[in-house]
Amino acid sequence: MLQKVVIFGVGLIGGSFALALRQARASASIVGIGRSRQALERALELGIIDVAADSVADAMRGASLVLIAAPVAQTEAILAALLPYLEAGTVVTDAGSTKADVVAAARKALGARIGQFVPGHPIAGGESNGPDAAIADLYRGKKVVLTPLLENSAADVERVSNAWDACGATVRQLTPAQHDTVFAAVSHLPHLLAYALVDEIANKPHADLLFQYAASGFRDFTRIAASSPEMWRDISLANRAALLGELDAYLAQLSAIRAMLAAADGAALEAVYANAQRARRQWTGAIEAAEAARPADTAE
Repeated sequence: MLQKVVIFGVGLIGGSFALALRQARASASIVGIGRSRQALERALELGIIDVAADSVADAMRGASLVLIAAPVAQTEAILAALLPYLEAGTVVTDAGSTKADVVAAARKALGARIGQFVPGHPIAGGESNGPDAAIADLYRGKKVVLTPLLENSAADVERVSNAWDACGATVRQLTPAQHDTVFAAVSHLPHLLAYALVDEIANKPHADLLFQYAASGFRDFTRIAASSPEMWRDISLANRAALLGELDAYLAQLSAIRAMLAAADGAALEAVYANAQRARRQWTGAIEAAEAARPADTAE
């Protein structure tokens, strides 16, 4: 059991981590800290955390594990703030959606103490924010990617991995560069597209009429555009090189499809649609198979 877990940011990601650890009885004490005292008080009311820390010094005293669940642009400042109080036995991790920039920020902030930072990214979330959005089973059956550094000890990586395992997640490892390349394609680009589509329609003079007739397909495609603009601004900028590459490839695909449409080339359009359908069915089938193969939860 972790004796004390500290969470910077007690919203959906950090709050759900806390609730999952509490449900698994994996931590003796959970301490929250963050920019908003109101959010911390709400997390206390909801039983997400045991203590709302008044200072970084109080929060860090005796900490076994620290999770930074804040927008990635805040990572360096948070690490710099906790460094004076970082004890030898404390392991720090994060939940940021980009990793190369987070690692660079950690190296700058922590210096020789970088070995105590194990970068991570839970592949789960939602469009709601704040402590009220936190749920204990958010990570159950989901992947968490760790991107360990050469300076990390095996024991520290294992501590972070075990914490996510207690949350019901499946832990995988990538390098920071691999992580950012993968998620530019399958996460960051889809968010950019959803935001762009909703913004484009919202700016039309007859937007009210369009939204009146938008139905489930539009809702499903654009659900992620309800996510935190601050968070996704930071993610987009942090991973802009990889994201620009994916965006250029997507623009080329759109140009090709536009040419098919302009030429009334139904066979070419159908081939694109059919290939996409096959790929998506294979993907969802693999997810369903993995879920079916997972052993059933056992009660304590």
